[in-house]
Amino acid sequence: MEKIVTAIMPGLCARVVVSEGDKVAKGQEVAVINCMKTEISVNSEYDGIVKSVVSKEWDELQVGDPMVLLTVDNNG
Repeated sequence: MEKIVTAIMPGLCARVVVSEGDKVAKGQEVAVINCMKTEISVNSEYDGIVKSVVSKEWDELQVGDPMVLLTVDNNG
């Protein structure tokens, strides 16, 4: 099953701290959004493996924009 980690607020993607194939745990930081000179962590809501990184540095983001695609088990 696939799950998407999305932007939690509008801003610029400051950085993505995971790569394809990385294991992530629920609550782990996967990216950072810069909004009005403030950095906000984006954390995974799931345990899983990074299938793809959708956002890249300096992408403009709106709430709900996909950032990281995860493969999770059916219980995730």
